[in-house]
Amino acid sequence: MPSPAAAAAPGRTITTDIPARLDRLPWSRWHWTIVIGLGTVWILDGLEVTVVGNIASRLSESGSGLSITSAQITGTAAALYVAGACLGALFWGRLTDVFGRKKLFMITLAVYLAATALTSLSFDAWWFFLFRFLTGFGIGGEYAAINSAIDELIPKDYRGRVDLIINGSFWLGAVGGSLLSIVALDTDIFPANLGWRLTFALGAVLALVILLVRRHVPESPRWLLIHGRDREAEEIVTAVERQVQEEKGEPLPRPEGELTIHQRKSVTFVEIARTVFARYRRRATLGFSLFIGQAFLYNAITFGFGAILTQFFDVPSGNTGYYFAVIAVGNFCGPLLLGKLFDTVGRRVMISSTYLLSGILLFGTAWLFDRGSLTAGTMTACWCVVLFFASAGASSAYLTVSEIFPMETRAMSIAFFYALGTAAGGISGPLLFAKLTETGKVADTVLAFQIGAGLMCAAGLVAAFLAVKAERRSLEDIARPLSAAAAKVKETAGARGPAGPTGPAGPGTANA
Repeated sequence: MPSPAAAAAPGRTITTDIPARLDRLPWSRWHWTIVIGLGTVWILDGLEVTVVGNIASRLSESGSGLSITSAQITGTAAALYVAGACLGALFWGRLTDVFGRKKLFMITLAVYLAATALTSLSFDAWWFFLFRFLTGFGIGGEYAAINSAIDELIPKDYRGRVDLIINGSFWLGAVGGSLLSIVALDTDIFPANLGWRLTFALGAVLALVILLVRRHVPESPRWLLIHGRDREAEEIVTAVERQVQEEKGEPLPRPEGELTIHQRKSVTFVEIARTVFARYRRRATLGFSLFIGQAFLYNAITFGFGAILTQFFDVPSGNTGYYFAVIAVGNFCGPLLLGKLFDTVGRRVMISSTYLLSGILLFGTAWLFDRGSLTAGTMTACWCVVLFFASAGASSAYLTVSEIFPMETRAMSIAFFYALGTAAGGISGPLLFAKLTETGKVADTVLAFQIGAGLMCAAGLVAAFLAVKAERRSLEDIARPLSAAAAKVKETAGARGPAGPTGPAGPGTANA
């Protein structure tokens, strides 16, 4: 092994089996720690976005403490939140690839926490808009840092379902946000100018708890390897192997391969662009399609569901949370129940089918709504079925772009596709949807439904042709690291003994 000083210096060529050692680990308590530490922030995101949608009508009423209209909340504020998330993803995504996953998922959560707390102190519309933007700025960075860390720490056999369920946990927060908004809007419990403030304050408190838990999540060993810190990577993986082996009470399986890489500090924007748009242009088309479809559906139509209930079904503003809680359960059940199939049936079949089914079912819902055949209850039931499939598809968009590009560009790729796809569907969507629904005409809302359905179907067709066979494959096999461009992946059998804390082989990293 090189000295610690040499281990910290990029530029060396090393051979390592650390990625294979991470991929061959059985599921353990340590993996649950990763899921809880990294995944719970989506619960907060879901809680906050849902609360804002459900309290829109109350915030626009006199006595709320803000001079703001319902259209400004569901349109302008929602668009600013998404714009902040897009810019935040690009800003923090680049830093995540340069400075590491752990530093950035701590910083971005702190930004989210502070902005959410300051939103609760809003005294005018401009303040509310500003801190909705900054809250989105923090959450955008979370998307890049969290998804890249999850994929690099979770074994290949579980990566698909874990990624889907974590991204789908947004809807657990949505259930909580829906129920919380019912309490917050009850003026018998809280004054009209206080209840909504407490919901944002609660989100900040929960974020603080998650920040404390997240301190125990390690840096990605894969990132450490490429950035010349292989000694740290070895220590992390060895400690995890020892912990898992003690828990399981049996030797770990032999890792399946080793990789030779040339360590480097960073990747230029030119190299990122060349990799994404020249080397992997078909994958880039896939990523854009998936993100645009799900962004319009969710940022416009789904988060405007409360406005549809009050506008067309005369549901009191204080009761919309009950209905949204129901469709949120449908959203979470999709990734939860279908997630395993993404690892067994495969990515192409599951991604394309979930997008296409949700689009077709939404066309059917639009037809029934246009005929006047739906009530608030049956409309909610239709949305539950649509979103059961749409949520699994939307979560798979994040999974897809986080695993189909080389590791050196992973966080930036997630950020890039999230930002551009969400900007196309997530900023224009709320603005367009607010304009269409506030007319009060059924035909205008039907048109919004049809646009969302059409985009989902189009993305499903793209996935049917371009989706990558990534199930149960290592990240390095799906997209070879740029650092390994002049090297090769080779089998470990016979090259060295079983890696891990109890095998006869030495540490898993060595000079080539």
